[in-house]
This record gives sequence, structure tokens and C-alpha cells, in this order.
Amino acid sequence: MQYACDHVHLRSRDAVKAASFYVETFGAKEVKRVGADPVQRVVLDLGGLTVFIEQATPETAPATQTPCLGIEHIGLRVADIGAAMADLMARGVTVRAGITERGPGLRIAFVEGPDGALIEILERRSAD
Repeated sequence: MQYACDHVHLRSRDAVKAASFYVETFGAKEVKRVGADPVQRVVLDLGGLTVFIEQATPETAPATQTPCLGIEHIGLRVADIGAAMADLMARGVTVRAGITERGPGLRIAFVEGPDGALIEILERRSAD
């Protein structure tokens, strides 16, 4: 049996606003919207990853504080983490953890997305 990643599914109190965050902040491309007034789902292409952002119903529980069990965050790779974090901070994105070295050739940081989503920004370099 072979498996391949199909999508990541997020829920939001305002799916259109959350989708705009990923488009404006990370360069995602909006692929389509399902439903209207209110939208049921916004589908994005985030660097080759399909992201569904579902309009949450009022009774949907808020995100769990991290660290937590289950799916905890989305990781986005960049070529220059210093430049990426400077850009994100200039845009007013909330930084949850600044840049840290996690081993030879790996630097990471965490920012917060809509509805408390945790997003890892990471830079991988060859450990020469």
C-alpha cells in the first residue's frame, strides 16, 4: 500500500479571513471556494500542499494549547529564516518562539496563525 499526502484541513471562525492570512503572509494561492454566504470552505495551494480551511460552526471548540498530542503544527521551509522572520514580524505576525538552532543545518522558529494555529518556519542547510 502506498500513501501520499492529499491535504491539511483547518477550521476557522472566519475561513475567508484565515485564507487571506495564508495568501498574504505565505504566498498561498486560493484555488476555490465551496459554498457562499457564508463560505463553507476555502481551498488553498500552500507551496504544493493543499490546505482546506473550513468555516467552523459556533459550537466548534477552540484550538488546544501547544504542545499537545495529535497534529500540532504546520512546517514551512524557507531559504533564509532570518529574512523570513524579519518579514513576518514586520507584518505583525505573532512570534511564539524565536529562531533556535536544532542541530547541524537546522534552524527553526514558530509563529501563530489564525485561530491559534501553530506554524513552524524552518531553514535546512547541508551540514558540511
